[in-house]
Amino acid sequence: MYRNYAPLPPPQTSSPPPHRKQWTVMEQKMFEGGLAMYLDGTADGWRMIAAGVPGRSVEEVLERYESLVREVEAIESGRVDGPRYSDEEESCEAAMAMGVVPTRGRNSRGVAQAEERKKGTPWTEEEHRRFLEGLEKYGKGDWRSISRNSVVSRTPTQVASHAQKYFLRQSAEKKDKKRSSIHDITNP
Repeated sequence: MYRNYAPLPPPQTSSPPPHRKQWTVMEQKMFEGGLAMYLDGTADGWRMIAAGVPGRSVEEVLERYESLVREVEAIESGRVDGPRYSDEEESCEAAMAMGVVPTRGRNSRGVAQAEERKKGTPWTEEEHRRFLEGLEKYGKGDWRSISRNSVVSRTPTQVASHAQKYFLRQSAEKKDKKRSSIHDITNP
C-alpha cells in the first residue's frame, strides 16, 4: 500500500553516508507535514519533503519513509508497540514555535491540558455476536483480525477490552447473583 512510489536514483557521490542521528519529534512532524503535501512518488516530491526538514537530506528522508513503512507494518501486525520519543516536551514546544500544529492535549502555548475522558459506547448484542463468531474463527488473542473482519465497528483495542471483560465474566463464580450482561451471551 505504501510502496507504490518510485524511489530516487542513488546519489551520484561515492562518499560514505554521514553519521545518522535520531529523528526528533519536531523533525518527524515536519516530515509528516511534507508527506501530506508533496508525496506524489516523484523525485521532485521527495526533494520538496527534504527541503521542509532542515538538516536532513533527500536520502535521509527516503530512509525514514522506508523505516516508517516497516514500523507501520510491524505495529499493524501487533508485533511491536508504537514509538516513544525521549525529547517529546522540548521538541513539541520547538515545533509549535516554528508553526507546526500542536499535539492533541496542549493549548496554543504548548502547555499540557487535562482532557475530559471520553465515555465508551456500549456494545450492541449484534456486535457481541459478531465478536463471538470472530473469536471462534480467529481465536483468542487475534483482536486485529476480529476487528477487521468480524466487528468492523470496533478497533482492535476495543475488541481486546471487550474480550477481557467477556472472559472475566465467564470465569466469575456465582453468576446468578449478578445482574444480566451482554457478556452472558456465549454462542454466536
